[in-house]
Amino acid sequence: MHSVDRMSALITRLFPICRSITGNGVRETLAILRETIPLQIDEVPTGTKVFDWTIPREWNIRDAYIKDTTGKRLIDFQKLNLHVVSYSTPLRCRMPFVELKEHLFTSAGNPDWVPYRTSYYNESWGFCLSENQLAQFDPNAEYDVCIDSSLKDGSLTYGECFLPGETPEEVLISSHVCHPSLANDNLSGIAVAVALAEALATAPRRYSYRFVFAPGSIGAISWLSRNEERLQMVRHGFVLTCVGDSAGITYKRSRHFKAEIDRAFLHILRHSGEPHQVVNFSPYGYDERQYCSPGIDLPVGCMMRSVHGTFPEYHTSADNLDFVRPESLVNSLEQCLQVINLLELNRTYLNNSPKGEPQLGKRGLYQGLGDGSTRRQHELALLWVLNLSDGSHSLLDIAEEAGLPFATIKDAADALARTDLLSLVQS
Repeated sequence: MHSVDRMSALITRLFPICRSITGNGVRETLAILRETIPLQIDEVPTGTKVFDWTIPREWNIRDAYIKDTTGKRLIDFQKLNLHVVSYSTPLRCRMPFVELKEHLFTSAGNPDWVPYRTSYYNESWGFCLSENQLAQFDPNAEYDVCIDSSLKDGSLTYGECFLPGETPEEVLISSHVCHPSLANDNLSGIAVAVALAEALATAPRRYSYRFVFAPGSIGAISWLSRNEERLQMVRHGFVLTCVGDSAGITYKRSRHFKAEIDRAFLHILRHSGEPHQVVNFSPYGYDERQYCSPGIDLPVGCMMRSVHGTFPEYHTSADNLDFVRPESLVNSLEQCLQVINLLELNRTYLNNSPKGEPQLGKRGLYQGLGDGSTRRQHELALLWVLNLSDGSHSLLDIAEEAGLPFATIKDAADALARTDLLSLVQS
Protein backbone atom coordinates (compact mmCIF):
# COMPACT_ATOMS: atom_id res chain seq x y z
CA MET A 1 0.00 0.00 0.00
CA HIS A 2 1.07 3.57 -0.62
CA SER A 3 1.65 5.88 2.36
CA VAL A 4 -1.86 7.33 2.16
CA ASP A 5 -3.40 3.85 2.17
CA ARG A 6 -1.26 2.79 5.11
CA MET A 7 -2.08 5.92 7.10
CA SER A 8 -5.81 5.64 6.40
CA ALA A 9 -5.81 1.92 7.24
CA LEU A 10 -4.01 2.59 10.53
CA ILE A 11 -6.50 5.28 11.52
CA THR A 12 -9.42 3.01 10.66
CA ARG A 13 -7.95 0.17 12.72
CA LEU A 14 -7.23 2.36 15.75
CA PHE A 15 -10.51 4.29 15.66
CA PRO A 16 -12.73 1.84 17.66
CA ILE A 17 -10.24 1.46 20.55
CA CYS A 18 -11.19 3.15 23.81
CA ARG A 19 -8.08 5.02 24.93
CA SER A 20 -7.49 7.15 28.00
CA ILE A 21 -4.43 8.40 29.89
CA THR A 22 -3.91 4.88 31.25
CA GLY A 23 -5.22 1.42 30.51
CA ASN A 24 -5.38 -1.36 28.00
CA GLY A 25 -6.56 0.87 25.16
CA VAL A 26 -3.19 2.62 25.10
CA ARG A 27 -1.38 -0.71 25.27
CA GLU A 28 -3.42 -2.12 22.40
CA THR A 29 -2.73 1.00 20.36
CA LEU A 30 1.03 0.85 20.96
CA ALA A 31 1.09 -2.88 20.18
CA ILE A 32 -0.44 -2.12 16.78
CA LEU A 33 2.14 0.59 16.12
CA ARG A 34 4.90 -1.86 17.03
CA GLU A 35 3.80 -4.06 14.10
CA THR A 36 5.14 -1.33 11.80
CA ILE A 37 7.94 0.50 13.63
CA PRO A 38 10.43 -0.52 16.35
CA LEU A 39 8.77 0.62 19.55
CA GLN A 40 9.97 0.33 23.13
CA ILE A 41 7.00 0.31 25.50
CA ASP A 42 7.44 1.55 29.06
CA GLU A 43 5.16 1.37 32.09
CA VAL A 44 5.18 3.95 34.90
CA PRO A 45 3.55 2.50 38.05
CA THR A 46 0.65 4.14 39.86
CA GLY A 47 1.90 6.45 42.61
CA THR A 48 5.16 7.34 40.82
CA LYS A 49 6.11 10.99 41.17
CA VAL A 50 6.80 12.62 37.82
CA PHE A 51 7.88 16.19 38.55
CA ASP A 52 4.86 17.83 40.25
CA TRP A 53 2.44 15.06 39.19
CA THR A 54 1.67 11.57 40.47
CA ILE A 55 0.70 8.70 38.18
CA PRO A 56 -3.00 7.98 38.91
CA ARG A 57 -4.72 4.66 39.23
CA GLU A 58 -5.23 2.80 35.98
CA TRP A 59 -8.66 2.96 34.37
CA ASN A 60 -10.19 0.27 32.17
CA ILE A 61 -13.75 -0.20 30.94
CA ARG A 62 -15.56 -3.23 29.57
CA ASP A 63 -19.12 -1.99 29.06
CA ALA A 64 -21.55 0.78 29.93
CA TYR A 65 -25.16 1.59 29.17
CA ILE A 66 -28.36 3.32 30.18
CA LYS A 67 -31.44 1.09 29.83
CA ASP A 68 -35.12 1.87 30.15
CA THR A 69 -37.32 -0.40 32.23
CA THR A 70 -37.98 -2.64 29.21
CA GLY A 71 -34.26 -3.43 28.97
CA LYS A 72 -33.66 -1.36 25.83
CA ARG A 73 -30.25 0.28 25.72
CA LEU A 74 -30.78 3.99 25.09
CA ILE A 75 -27.07 4.75 25.48
CA ASP A 76 -24.61 2.01 24.57
CA PHE A 77 -20.83 2.16 25.07
CA GLN A 78 -20.45 -0.76 22.66
CA LYS A 79 -21.75 1.41 19.82
CA LEU A 80 -19.67 4.51 20.66
CA ASN A 81 -16.99 4.73 23.34
CA LEU A 82 -17.42 8.53 23.59
CA HIS A 83 -20.69 7.83 25.40
CA VAL A 84 -18.83 7.36 28.71
CA VAL A 85 -16.95 10.16 30.44
CA SER A 86 -13.36 8.94 30.50
CA TYR A 87 -12.28 7.71 33.94
CA SER A 88 -15.88 7.24 35.13
CA THR A 89 -16.00 5.27 38.35
CA PRO A 90 -17.84 1.90 38.42
CA LEU A 91 -21.60 2.09 38.85
CA ARG A 92 -24.61 -0.20 38.65
CA CYS A 93 -28.01 1.01 39.89
CA ARG A 94 -31.50 2.19 38.98
CA MET A 95 -32.20 5.90 39.37
CA PRO A 96 -34.84 8.45 38.44
CA PHE A 97 -34.16 10.71 35.46
CA VAL A 98 -34.07 13.80 37.69
CA GLU A 99 -30.97 12.32 39.36
CA LEU A 100 -29.48 10.85 36.20
CA LYS A 101 -29.66 14.07 34.19
CA GLU A 102 -26.98 15.69 36.38
CA HIS A 103 -24.54 13.21 34.87
CA LEU A 104 -25.54 13.63 31.21
CA PHE A 105 -23.60 15.87 28.79
CA THR A 106 -24.48 17.04 25.28
CA SER A 107 -22.96 19.21 22.56
CA ALA A 108 -25.01 22.39 22.49
CA GLY A 109 -26.28 23.36 19.07
CA ASN A 110 -25.28 20.08 17.42
CA PRO A 111 -28.27 17.79 17.93
CA ASP A 112 -26.66 14.68 16.44
CA TRP A 113 -23.17 15.02 17.92
CA VAL A 114 -21.86 13.35 21.08
CA PRO A 115 -19.23 15.32 23.05
CA TYR A 116 -15.99 13.93 24.47
CA ARG A 117 -15.56 14.52 28.21
CA THR A 118 -13.03 13.38 30.81
CA SER A 119 -12.74 13.24 34.57
CA TYR A 120 -9.16 12.09 35.05
CA TYR A 121 -8.31 13.57 38.44
CA ASN A 122 -11.74 14.10 39.98
CA GLU A 123 -13.50 10.82 40.68
CA SER A 124 -17.02 10.93 39.25
CA TRP A 125 -19.03 9.39 36.45
CA GLY A 126 -21.07 10.48 33.49
CA PHE A 127 -22.47 9.80 30.05
CA CYS A 128 -22.20 11.82 26.86
CA LEU A 129 -25.02 11.75 24.34
CA SER A 130 -26.56 13.76 21.54
CA GLU A 131 -29.33 16.27 22.13
CA ASN A 132 -31.64 14.06 20.05
CA GLN A 133 -30.86 11.08 22.28
CA LEU A 134 -31.51 13.15 25.40
CA ALA A 135 -34.92 14.14 24.02
CA GLN A 136 -35.98 10.47 24.09
CA PHE A 137 -35.70 10.24 27.88
CA ASP A 138 -38.89 10.41 29.96
CA PRO A 139 -38.34 12.92 32.79
CA ASN A 140 -40.70 10.89 34.99
CA ALA A 141 -39.13 7.49 34.41
CA GLU A 142 -36.40 5.47 36.07
CA TYR A 143 -33.39 4.04 34.27
CA ASP A 144 -30.90 1.25 34.81
CA VAL A 145 -27.38 2.66 34.74
CA CYS A 146 -24.23 0.57 34.39
CA ILE A 147 -20.58 1.52 34.06
CA ASP A 148 -18.55 -1.67 34.13
CA SER A 149 -15.16 -0.06 34.72
CA SER A 150 -12.23 -0.53 37.06
CA LEU A 151 -10.00 2.03 38.73
CA LYS A 152 -7.08 0.44 40.56
CA ASP A 153 -3.31 0.45 40.90
CA GLY A 154 -1.60 -0.22 37.60
CA SER A 155 0.53 2.00 35.40
CA LEU A 156 0.71 4.62 32.68
CA THR A 157 2.03 3.38 29.34
CA TYR A 158 4.01 5.18 26.66
CA GLY A 159 6.09 4.11 23.69
CA GLU A 160 9.14 5.47 21.93
CA CYS A 161 10.81 4.65 18.64
CA PHE A 162 14.50 5.55 18.36
CA LEU A 163 16.28 5.69 15.02
CA PRO A 164 20.02 6.30 15.52
CA GLY A 165 21.82 8.57 13.08
CA GLU A 166 25.39 9.55 12.33
CA THR A 167 25.39 11.85 15.36
CA PRO A 168 23.78 11.48 18.79
CA GLU A 169 22.01 14.81 18.33
CA GLU A 170 18.28 14.18 18.21
CA VAL A 171 15.10 15.34 16.57
CA LEU A 172 12.13 14.70 18.89
CA ILE A 173 8.70 14.02 17.35
CA SER A 174 5.75 13.52 19.69
CA SER A 175 2.09 12.51 19.37
CA HIS A 176 -0.51 11.99 22.09
CA VAL A 177 -2.30 8.62 22.27
CA CYS A 178 -4.89 9.20 24.99
CA HIS A 179 -8.03 10.03 22.99
CA PRO A 180 -10.69 7.41 22.18
CA SER A 181 -12.64 7.46 18.88
CA LEU A 182 -11.47 10.85 17.62
CA ALA A 183 -9.90 10.62 14.17
CA ASN A 184 -8.26 14.00 13.67
CA ASP A 185 -7.37 14.49 17.33
CA ASN A 186 -5.19 12.54 17.35
CA LEU A 187 -5.19 9.43 15.20
CA SER A 188 -4.08 11.65 12.32
CA GLY A 189 -1.00 12.74 14.27
CA ILE A 190 -0.18 9.16 15.21
CA ALA A 191 -0.56 7.97 11.62
CA VAL A 192 1.65 10.72 10.17
CA ALA A 193 4.27 10.12 12.89
CA VAL A 194 4.35 6.39 12.09
CA ALA A 195 4.65 7.08 8.35
CA LEU A 196 7.44 9.54 9.07
CA ALA A 197 9.29 6.96 11.18
CA GLU A 198 8.89 4.40 8.39
CA ALA A 199 10.33 6.79 5.83
CA LEU A 200 13.26 7.80 8.03
CA ALA A 201 14.08 4.22 9.01
CA THR A 202 15.29 3.46 5.47
CA ALA A 203 16.91 6.85 4.76
CA PRO A 204 20.45 8.11 5.51
CA ARG A 205 20.28 10.11 8.72
CA ARG A 206 22.65 12.72 10.08
CA TYR A 207 20.46 13.23 13.14
CA SER A 208 19.03 10.58 15.41
CA TYR A 209 15.23 10.57 15.63
CA ARG A 210 13.13 9.84 18.69
CA PHE A 211 9.37 9.38 18.34
CA VAL A 212 7.33 9.54 21.55
CA PHE A 213 3.78 8.21 21.67
CA ALA A 214 2.37 9.09 25.08
CA PRO A 215 -0.87 10.13 26.78
CA GLY A 216 -1.35 13.89 26.69
CA SER A 217 0.21 16.05 29.41
CA ILE A 218 0.99 13.49 32.10
CA GLY A 219 2.41 11.07 29.51
CA ALA A 220 4.82 13.65 28.12
CA ILE A 221 5.66 14.76 31.66
CA SER A 222 6.37 11.13 32.58
CA TRP A 223 8.67 10.69 29.60
CA LEU A 224 10.51 13.93 30.39
CA SER A 225 10.95 13.06 34.05
CA ARG A 226 12.44 9.66 33.17
CA ASN A 227 14.72 10.98 30.42
CA GLU A 228 16.19 14.22 31.74
CA GLU A 229 19.73 13.05 31.03
CA ARG A 230 18.90 12.67 27.32
CA LEU A 231 17.33 16.07 26.82
CA GLN A 232 20.62 17.86 26.21
CA MET A 233 20.87 15.96 22.93
CA VAL A 234 17.56 17.26 21.55
CA ARG A 235 18.36 19.86 18.89
CA HIS A 236 14.97 20.11 17.22
CA GLY A 237 11.45 18.81 17.78
CA PHE A 238 7.78 19.11 16.99
CA VAL A 239 4.42 17.77 18.12
CA LEU A 240 2.01 16.31 15.56
CA THR A 241 -1.72 16.71 16.14
CA CYS A 242 -4.89 17.39 14.14
CA VAL A 243 -3.05 17.01 10.82
CA GLY A 244 -5.82 15.26 8.87
CA ASP A 245 -8.59 17.82 8.34
CA SER A 246 -9.03 20.01 5.28
CA ALA A 247 -7.65 23.27 6.71
CA GLY A 248 -4.26 24.69 5.79
CA ILE A 249 -1.28 23.95 8.01
CA THR A 250 -0.80 25.88 11.23
CA TYR A 251 2.64 25.90 12.82
CA LYS A 252 3.02 26.96 16.44
CA ARG A 253 6.48 28.24 17.28
CA SER A 254 8.55 26.86 20.11
CA ARG A 255 9.23 28.88 23.24
CA HIS A 256 12.56 29.82 21.61
CA PHE A 257 10.50 31.64 18.95
CA LYS A 258 13.31 31.57 16.34
CA ALA A 259 14.78 28.12 16.91
CA GLU A 260 16.05 26.34 13.83
CA ILE A 261 12.96 24.12 13.83
CA ASP A 262 10.75 27.23 13.82
CA ARG A 263 12.69 28.78 10.96
CA ALA A 264 12.69 25.51 9.02
CA PHE A 265 8.90 25.17 9.22
CA LEU A 266 8.38 28.82 8.34
CA HIS A 267 10.70 28.55 5.36
CA ILE A 268 9.07 25.40 3.97
CA LEU A 269 5.55 26.74 4.47
CA ARG A 270 6.41 30.13 2.97
CA HIS A 271 7.75 28.53 -0.20
CA SER A 272 5.04 25.86 -0.42
CA GLY A 273 2.57 28.22 -2.08
CA GLU A 274 -0.18 26.71 0.08
CA PRO A 275 -2.42 28.43 2.65
CA HIS A 276 -0.88 28.33 6.11
CA GLN A 277 -0.50 30.31 9.28
CA VAL A 278 2.16 30.65 11.95
CA VAL A 279 1.24 31.36 15.55
CA ASN A 280 3.49 32.26 18.44
CA PHE A 281 4.12 30.00 21.40
CA SER A 282 1.65 30.03 24.27
CA PRO A 283 1.57 27.76 27.34
CA TYR A 284 -1.75 26.27 26.24
CA GLY A 285 -2.34 23.54 23.70
CA TYR A 286 -0.78 20.12 23.33
CA ASP A 287 2.44 18.59 24.64
CA GLU A 288 4.65 21.31 23.17
CA ARG A 289 3.82 23.16 26.39
CA GLN A 290 5.46 20.36 28.40
CA TYR A 291 8.56 20.24 26.20
CA CYS A 292 8.71 24.05 26.32
CA SER A 293 8.14 24.39 30.08
CA PRO A 294 10.80 26.73 31.56
CA GLY A 295 12.75 24.00 33.34
CA ILE A 296 12.90 21.88 30.18
CA ASP A 297 12.91 24.55 27.44
CA LEU A 298 13.41 22.34 24.41
CA PRO A 299 13.12 23.79 20.88
CA VAL A 300 9.85 21.99 20.16
CA GLY A 301 7.06 23.46 18.05
CA CYS A 302 3.69 22.04 17.02
CA MET A 303 2.35 21.24 13.57
CA MET A 304 -1.40 21.01 13.09
CA ARG A 305 -4.08 22.03 10.63
CA SER A 306 -7.21 23.25 12.39
CA VAL A 307 -6.26 24.62 15.80
CA HIS A 308 -7.70 22.80 18.83
CA GLY A 309 -10.98 24.25 20.03
CA THR A 310 -11.53 26.36 16.91
CA PHE A 311 -13.42 23.87 14.72
CA PRO A 312 -16.93 22.65 15.59
CA GLU A 313 -16.05 18.97 15.32
CA TYR A 314 -13.34 19.27 18.00
CA HIS A 315 -13.85 16.77 20.84
CA THR A 316 -17.13 15.46 19.43
CA SER A 317 -18.31 12.39 17.55
CA ALA A 318 -18.15 14.49 14.36
CA ASP A 319 -14.36 14.06 14.51
CA ASN A 320 -14.87 10.75 12.77
CA LEU A 321 -13.24 8.83 9.94
CA ASP A 322 -14.96 10.99 7.32
CA PHE A 323 -13.52 14.17 8.85
CA VAL A 324 -9.94 13.11 8.04
CA ARG A 325 -8.96 13.71 4.43
CA PRO A 326 -6.41 11.37 2.79
CA GLU A 327 -4.92 14.23 0.79
CA SER A 328 -4.37 16.19 4.02
CA LEU A 329 -2.53 13.26 5.59
CA VAL A 330 -0.25 13.00 2.56
CA ASN A 331 0.40 16.74 2.50
CA SER A 332 1.16 16.78 6.23
CA LEU A 333 3.64 13.95 5.77
CA GLU A 334 5.27 15.68 2.80
CA GLN A 335 5.66 18.95 4.69
CA CYS A 336 7.27 17.13 7.63
CA LEU A 337 9.66 15.33 5.29
CA GLN A 338 10.66 18.61 3.67
CA VAL A 339 11.34 20.19 7.06
CA ILE A 340 13.43 17.20 8.11
CA ASN A 341 15.30 17.26 4.81
CA LEU A 342 16.14 20.92 5.43
CA LEU A 343 17.40 20.15 8.94
CA GLU A 344 19.47 17.26 7.63
CA LEU A 345 21.08 19.32 4.86
CA ASN A 346 21.53 22.63 6.64
CA ARG A 347 25.29 23.26 6.86
CA THR A 348 27.71 26.13 7.31
CA TYR A 349 30.43 26.78 4.72
CA LEU A 350 33.47 29.03 4.26
CA ASN A 351 34.25 30.95 1.06
CA ASN A 352 37.86 30.10 0.20
CA SER A 353 38.20 33.08 -2.17
CA PRO A 354 36.54 35.94 -0.28
CA LYS A 355 38.50 38.87 -1.73
CA GLY A 356 36.35 40.11 -4.53
CA GLU A 357 33.95 38.00 -6.49
CA PRO A 358 35.71 34.83 -7.68
CA GLN A 359 35.68 34.02 -11.37
CA LEU A 360 32.85 31.54 -11.80
CA GLY A 361 33.09 31.21 -15.57
CA LYS A 362 36.45 29.45 -15.60
CA ARG A 363 34.99 26.89 -13.20
CA GLY A 364 31.96 26.29 -15.42
CA LEU A 365 29.58 27.89 -12.92
CA TYR A 366 28.73 31.21 -14.55
CA GLN A 367 26.92 31.49 -17.86
CA GLY A 368 25.64 35.04 -17.68
CA LEU A 369 22.55 36.49 -16.08
CA GLY A 370 19.29 36.90 -17.95
CA ASP A 371 19.26 33.59 -19.86
CA GLY A 372 16.10 32.37 -18.16
CA SER A 373 14.52 32.69 -14.74
CA THR A 374 15.75 29.29 -13.50
CA ARG A 375 19.34 29.94 -14.59
CA ARG A 376 19.23 33.46 -13.16
CA GLN A 377 17.95 32.16 -9.84
CA HIS A 378 20.70 29.55 -9.71
CA GLU A 379 23.42 32.06 -10.47
CA LEU A 380 22.03 34.51 -7.91
CA ALA A 381 22.10 31.65 -5.44
CA LEU A 382 25.79 31.08 -6.21
CA LEU A 383 26.54 34.73 -5.45
CA TRP A 384 24.52 34.71 -2.24
CA VAL A 385 26.25 31.54 -1.01
CA LEU A 386 29.69 32.98 -1.75
CA ASN A 387 28.90 36.29 -0.09
CA LEU A 388 27.45 34.90 3.14
CA SER A 389 29.60 31.78 3.53
CA ASP A 390 31.84 33.41 6.12
CA GLY A 391 31.67 30.56 8.62
CA SER A 392 28.81 32.11 10.58
CA HIS A 393 25.83 31.78 8.21
CA SER A 394 24.10 28.46 7.61
CA LEU A 395 22.45 27.60 4.32
CA LEU A 396 19.07 28.35 5.93
CA ASP A 397 20.38 31.76 6.96
CA ILE A 398 21.42 32.41 3.37
CA ALA A 399 18.11 31.17 1.92
CA GLU A 400 16.16 33.48 4.21
CA GLU A 401 18.38 36.47 3.45
CA ALA A 402 18.22 35.81 -0.29
CA GLY A 403 14.50 35.08 -0.32
CA LEU A 404 15.19 31.89 -2.27
CA PRO A 405 14.05 28.31 -1.61
CA PHE A 406 16.42 26.28 0.56
CA ALA A 407 16.76 23.69 -2.21
CA THR A 408 18.07 26.32 -4.62
CA ILE A 409 20.66 27.53 -2.10
CA LYS A 410 21.67 23.94 -1.32
CA ASP A 411 22.15 23.17 -5.04
CA ALA A 412 24.36 26.25 -5.38
CA ALA A 413 26.43 25.26 -2.33
CA ASP A 414 26.88 21.75 -3.71
CA ALA A 415 28.09 23.16 -7.03
CA LEU A 416 30.55 25.49 -5.32
CA ALA A 417 31.77 22.75 -2.98
CA ARG A 418 32.71 20.66 -6.01
CA THR A 419 35.24 23.35 -6.86
CA ASP A 420 37.97 24.96 -4.74
CA LEU A 421 35.70 27.84 -3.71
CA LEU A 422 33.77 26.43 -0.76
CA SER A 423 34.70 24.36 2.29
CA LEU A 424 32.41 22.76 4.85
CA VAL A 425 32.78 24.32 8.30
CA GLN A 426 30.05 22.68 10.35
CA SER A 427 28.33 19.40 9.54
